[in-house]
Amino acid sequence: MNENLLAPAWLTKPKDVNAIATGIWPKSLRRDSEGHIEVGGVAVGDLVAQFGSPLYILDKKEFFERAEQIIAAFSSAAQSHGTQSKIYYASKAFLSTEVVRWVDQLGMNIDVSSGGELAVALAGGIAPSRIGLHGNNKSHSEIGRAVSAGVGVIVIDSDIEIERIASAAGAQDRIQPVRLRVNSGVHAHTHEYLATAREDQKFGIAMADVPSLVEKIRSHKHLQFLGLHSHIGSQIFAVEGFVEAAKRLVSLQAEILKGGPVPEMNLGGGFGVAYTPADNPLAIEEVAAAITDAVASECAKYGIPIPVLAYEPGRAIVGPAGITIYNVGTTKDVLVGEDADVRKYVSIDGGMSDNARPALYSADYSVLLASRESEAIPALSRVVGKHCESGDIVVRDAYLPEDVAPNDLVVVATTGAYCFSLASNYNYLARAAVVAVEDCKADLIVRSETEEDLLSRDLKVSK
Repeated sequence: MNENLLAPAWLTKPKDVNAIATGIWPKSLRRDSEGHIEVGGVAVGDLVAQFGSPLYILDKKEFFERAEQIIAAFSSAAQSHGTQSKIYYASKAFLSTEVVRWVDQLGMNIDVSSGGELAVALAGGIAPSRIGLHGNNKSHSEIGRAVSAGVGVIVIDSDIEIERIASAAGAQDRIQPVRLRVNSGVHAHTHEYLATAREDQKFGIAMADVPSLVEKIRSHKHLQFLGLHSHIGSQIFAVEGFVEAAKRLVSLQAEILKGGPVPEMNLGGGFGVAYTPADNPLAIEEVAAAITDAVASECAKYGIPIPVLAYEPGRAIVGPAGITIYNVGTTKDVLVGEDADVRKYVSIDGGMSDNARPALYSADYSVLLASRESEAIPALSRVVGKHCESGDIVVRDAYLPEDVAPNDLVVVATTGAYCFSLASNYNYLARAAVVAVEDCKADLIVRSETEEDLLSRDLKVSK
């Protein structure tokens, strides 16, 4: 039982507050002989001295290893049933031109959701034919740019988009491959805002409407129908939702095959990762096997061929490859409740502007004292930002050394996904830099903003 009644049930008081929990941090993260945290062979203190804080750090080797594991898992599962797999990196998790180059080197495709993301993908040099464009409200301009660039597939999210894409492709005399996003109705076990296949939400087409819309797509000579698409949510630990969604898509596949070829099926992403020791995601090999086995079994039941199976992992690749470094500014012990338990508030030099997930989803994270080891006892702590919001929390519940103090550095785990992507300038904080580390070398891939950057769009600055 936790000694501090303020601690949640899942949080265990550590025997060694300096210990690095397995399964959460990049494999290269360790303490050196002086107790300083290093990642990719580079001390985080040296990185802060060079690039400032807050600072996003990506372990390139971790990114590659996780991507290669996912590619191998789904490829092996597909081959065991006589088909193939395609992996699209879901760039909304983290996107920069350097990461696009990593994706290209790994042989993956890339998924984008806006004109801006498309621009970054193209600037990163990946072949347009390996880009997929998503989005529930793609503008005429975005569709036209995508068709002109020659993107490999556009995912249709509404009846209206069929005509928009067909018109753009016709105007350019191109054949544009498309998928149709299906709202399978499967309720993923995840946060309400992360579940994207519930009936009452903005994404996808109702299953009952799919056959008629596929027929409509096929009626346009400038559209090529590749197949159906499903995405049931994000940060999912249970495989049952993926399996059920796959079964429902196969039933549709059997019906629409009567009207023409359906070479592919995209089953999305959303594979969960560990943010705290309480998280227990399934091995990706188990997920890949379960989904592929389900598709194969259902296809056999309907007597139809197994299509090429596409997937869109993002967080599962980049999430655990990223960490964020902060500098501690102030600390205070706060007495809470009738039993007067103490929670230590540790204020850092960033906050919800560089990690919005705790405010959006009540997401939990793990944190370590990074600049030194400590012999102090563990203290229940809350790592908070410097913004003018009481909900500006980065790590809601954690144990840090009781003697954590101003100018210490702390490091937060699993921040590679949806932290940089969701970053803002709230309270006019400049957005942080991104550094990639590998083999004892640091490579600045996105510079930090300056106050001059913040003012550059303000047309009424006093001269």
